[in-house]
Amino acid sequence: MAGVVSGADIGLRILDGIVGWATDEAVAHQLHELRHHPDLEHAVEYLHLDVHDLDRKRLRVTSDAGTDYAIVLPRASALADGAVLLLETDRAVVVRAGAPQTLTLRATDLAAALRLGFLAGHLHWKVNQHDDTLVVHLEGSESDYTPRIAELLESGRIESLELTRLPDD
Repeated sequence: MAGVVSGADIGLRILDGIVGWATDEAVAHQLHELRHHPDLEHAVEYLHLDVHDLDRKRLRVTSDAGTDYAIVLPRASALADGAVLLLETDRAVVVRAGAPQTLTLRATDLAAALRLGFLAGHLHWKVNQHDDTLVVHLEGSESDYTPRIAELLESGRIESLELTRLPDD
């Protein structure tokens, strides 16, 4: 049975199996509910793995929330983008292949900036603000995000500067 066991000597949480896939309808629904739960911060943690690490059965990783994990998989298991390694009522751990993706946006006027800020908060997007830009940390494809701000993009009131991959640290 897959789950989490605290590693007493090393301070890691051990993930010992794949419990589902983010593309499965039931799992996707649970992940959505966790991401939008008003009382849970970082309820869904992402492990951004280099594609070369997907073949490994044992590795130590740090999630986007800063939690250290040791992945210890059986030989028959294979990591892939969307593998869910933990799914509980209050948290989940999901594998993402490759570096995290971001979408950088800039408003051209104050009203558009306020609207973009409202939408990003209302839609529970993970964002950082850098000077006059809003950096959205994508948890799916860019096409999952841009329809929500299509009117602002089409009018030119919001500029999409680029889709970027953050450097590995």
